[in-house]
Amino acid sequence: MIKAEKVIFEYPVQENEEAREVLHGIDLHVKKGEFVALLGHNGSGKSTFAKLLNGILVPTGGKVLIDGIPTDDEDRLFDVRKRAGMVFQNPDNQIVATVVEEDVAFACENMGLPSQEIRRRVDNALEAVGMSEFKLHAPHMLSGGQKQRVAIAGVLAMEPDVIILDEPTAMLDPKGRQEVMNAITTLNREKGMTIVLITHHMDEACRADRVVVMHGGSIVTDDVPARVFSQVEKMHRLSLGVPQTVELMYELNEGLDLTRLSVEDCAAEIEKYLAKGEDK
Repeated sequence: MIKAEKVIFEYPVQENEEAREVLHGIDLHVKKGEFVALLGHNGSGKSTFAKLLNGILVPTGGKVLIDGIPTDDEDRLFDVRKRAGMVFQNPDNQIVATVVEEDVAFACENMGLPSQEIRRRVDNALEAVGMSEFKLHAPHMLSGGQKQRVAIAGVLAMEPDVIILDEPTAMLDPKGRQEVMNAITTLNREKGMTIVLITHHMDEACRADRVVVMHGGSIVTDDVPARVFSQVEKMHRLSLGVPQTVELMYELNEGLDLTRLSVEDCAAEIEKYLAKGEDK
């Protein structure tokens, strides 16, 4: 679905200044239906890389292919963006209409779709993110989490093959974060949508099939969440955290299984350890 091959990106600079390379030969393949979380501290290059996947930026070197289409082919940029939808950090930057359903329909109208098809897509998209009952509401009256779900619905209505989300919960409270993550997880698990999630919340990354860690413009780790987060000291060296459950078991320093990510599994692991102590 997504192929990044030896991708280099340099930001343009002023005259007589040296170009600043921020991505250094990135290789990443994402299969159809996968949920990939992309982690990295500020300046690691993860948001720049996300923009390359949608054709907002094009590589200085190497290739990014979306369903086999190179993102630097200007004649096929529309095809790229139909297949790879982008959701940004601030939903207010993506909401353009005064009624929810009109906002979700906006991209479809620009695509020149017939009204009956737009109606079908808008209804399906709002249902997919649990916002059908708000279709006649004014977006500015919604909570942050609800606004972000409307923004996701607007992308969904284009019926893309993949959705790229650049820190979509960064500006939300815990309730809003949970609403958005539940919607994203449902789209992946029940609808088979390919998801690339850029986040700095480790508990969100735990929901993914794979966690890709970037540092200094390069990929340094790419594995399933349990194996990535069990490398606690490595994550700390990269100025990143781990889920609170893993951090707790690491701090206890008693040889506990650091691949147990959920609260329930963490509790079971600690209970098992305590039971061993009582048997001695």
